[in-house]
Amino acid sequence: MGLRLKFNIVLVLVFAAGIGVSAFVSQKLLQQNAKEDVLHSAGLMMEAALSIRGYTVQQVKPHLEDKLQAVFLPQTVPAYSATEIFNSLRKKYPDYSYKEATLNPTNPRDRAVEWEADIVNAFRADPNRTEAMGERMAASGPQLYLARPIQIKDPACLACHTTAEMAPASMVKLYGPSNGFGWKHMEIIGAQIVSVPMALAQRNAQEAFRAFLFSLTAIFLVAFVVLNVMLSFMIIRPISRMAEAADKVSTGDFEVPEFTGKGGDEIAALGVSFNRMRRSLQKALKLIER
Repeated sequence: MGLRLKFNIVLVLVFAAGIGVSAFVSQKLLQQNAKEDVLHSAGLMMEAALSIRGYTVQQVKPHLEDKLQAVFLPQTVPAYSATEIFNSLRKKYPDYSYKEATLNPTNPRDRAVEWEADIVNAFRADPNRTEAMGERMAASGPQLYLARPIQIKDPACLACHTTAEMAPASMVKLYGPSNGFGWKHMEIIGAQIVSVPMALAQRNAQEAFRAFLFSLTAIFLVAFVVLNVMLSFMIIRPISRMAEAADKVSTGDFEVPEFTGKGGDEIAALGVSFNRMRRSLQKALKLIER
């Protein structure tokens, strides 16, 4: 096995190990960054929903108090406003969703489905828990969800949700007497759930990973070629010439020209030593002949 082959085997193994470790670490980091970006988007959506709720309570509902005595306006309900605005957003971004999933809602569209009910029940089982997040597979692909509990902290909310008899007649007429009643103070009745698609972030992460891996492989190939050229010119060729000269000298052929290696590296030092050895051997043979 020649020196070049040994060198290349070691070089390939080292680079393969380096590329493998780099690929593993970079993919983990890129996937984590993608997840953090998606989570950031979910957080922005959640804060936007809270802002819409606050705007409805503070600046919309007070101006419609007089009309609410005669007719129930769902637009004055914070949950309704936030849901409507995000439903409009979904016309352009269908994979993004916001829902105030409730176990016993007044509006049937807010009723929690199975996976949403599991989140609500988890909040009910641990009242001190303020947030939940996770991943789920939807029809459009993997999604990340961010959820926060909906808790009845304001006793005024119970005016519409204790019994059908106590609730505004216009609300009962609109939604019926069967849903959205029996709520209690400080009870967790649902969860605000934001769902954000992960497909785009994951695709961007994969593209970045492939670009990184391609760049790393290209760097390896360039380094492989450059190192082999350097190995050939700086080590293998001089040593091959020395081996050939040594073979001729060993058979008595002293017509081999001396090595004129430049620089002060080990190969040049070896050439100087070889020249000195050849001259010494030549002198010794002449003395023997005499």
